[in-house]
Amino acid sequence: MIGRQFRGPPNSGNGGYVCGVLGREIAGPATAVLRAPVPLDQPLRFERRDGSVLISNAEGQLIGKGDPAPDAKLPEPPVRPSLAAARAAGQRYAGLVQGFHPICFTCGAGRGEGDGLRVFTGQLADAAKGVVAGIWTPHQAFAEPDGLISLEVIWAALDCPGFFAWVEREGRHGALLGTMTAEVLRRPAPAEALIVLAWPIAREGRKETAGVALLGADGELLARAHQIWVVMGPRPPAPAPIAAAEAS
Repeated sequence: MIGRQFRGPPNSGNGGYVCGVLGREIAGPATAVLRAPVPLDQPLRFERRDGSVLISNAEGQLIGKGDPAPDAKLPEPPVRPSLAAARAAGQRYAGLVQGFHPICFTCGAGRGEGDGLRVFTGQLADAAKGVVAGIWTPHQAFAEPDGLISLEVIWAALDCPGFFAWVEREGRHGALLGTMTAEVLRRPAPAEALIVLAWPIAREGRKETAGVALLGADGELLARAHQIWVVMGPRPPAPAPIAAAEAS
């Protein structure tokens, strides 16, 4: 069951969190694909089949699928900003002045400490357009019995920044997370000041890809992900090419 605390849109689960629920059952890098909106506060079927992890609803409809991704070519961060630079970028987070899902578990400005993650990312100064950054200080409420932050919460922290990378690049909104491939190299402790970085990679039709990374204050890579977002509404115009330095 995905509790209402872990919502993204008002009536469905946060995409990164649900991907993390799948990914935590797989050792090493994993790919999670969401096939349908994730119902909240309803019993879901969880099963393993042929090396995959599956979540289905009460009617048997497939909600999400996770698979090992040992050969995944995950993106490298194009820059590794300082804490000060990331903090300044977070103050430019679009959700602080516009109505971007204030209830979202990851990026909702209306969520309190220990209830939501409050990951606010904005355009990074002196970086390519669409490279966003912010500070995340995990709350004790999201720690496991071993004292470290849970894997599904780390995946959730990587979710929305990839969306906002494209918001900053193109100045529009409206996309849903479809696929996320991620690896967690080190789970952080509560109260550890972390840098969340995201950048646009490419767009093809309605599909936008983004890279996301979680960094320590010293630039250590703790986690990273490759995302595919599906744009909603009318088909957007063809994007301007992304330079190689931006797409790395």
